[in-house]
Amino acid sequence: MARASWTADSLSASYAGGNAQTYVLWRRYLSPDIEVCPMQLPGHGERIGEPPRHRWDDLLTDVRTRLADLTSPSDRPIALFGHSLAALLAFECARRLVAEHGIQPARLLVSGHRAPDLPLREETLHHLLDTEFLTRLSERPRTLGALTDPEFRKLLLPMLRADFTASETYAFREGPSLTCPITALGGERDEDATLGEVAAWQRHTTGRFELTAFPGDHFFIDDAWEAVVTMVGDRLRSRAGSTPR
Repeated sequence: MARASWTADSLSASYAGGNAQTYVLWRRYLSPDIEVCPMQLPGHGERIGEPPRHRWDDLLTDVRTRLADLTSPSDRPIALFGHSLAALLAFECARRLVAEHGIQPARLLVSGHRAPDLPLREETLHHLLDTEFLTRLSERPRTLGALTDPEFRKLLLPMLRADFTASETYAFREGPSLTCPITALGGERDEDATLGEVAAWQRHTTGRFELTAFPGDHFFIDDAWEAVVTMVGDRLRSRAGSTPR
């Protein structure tokens, strides 16, 4: 490896409607040789003025340019991290790195999402009318506080609907397995993605696999974020050091 630097790409935030800038804080807690590059999707954060994407072809087209930028120089190892919907994005980006750039990620870290080949078991919401869609969202734990404000609700609704549409319409396509290590993170009380469902990511690599459980539900990434960052930093440093995990 010509360089000891890392790029840890956080493709989205913790859940539908999240902001990838959440990961900027990670920079303070990871070693200087790990470059954190949050990947913001259209309609989120500083890109709130852009139309959000709900089709997977459009999402992956949007990230293609960023992936191309990250492959230069080609000797820089790239690790991909994503939580919830972003776990699927990280997985599909890993596949694109291999197929389009001939680059196998040094590590894929997927968090809070069942393996991509497992069927959706939750009731879908993306097809509901706006009023019912928002009502159902408000029944979920830790609903975005901004949804109680009519103006913010109007601003966030297209983004939320696009995120749920992408999540609920994802269709896994068979393809070559990754060869990079996969680290899967799960919440011990996550009803959206049980530890058994998270463990099923093992089928998608011929390389090393590990499952790391954290106390908490689907939002363990917020509640235990320091432990999550510490674990991520440990896994990335182990790749550059003498004791791979």
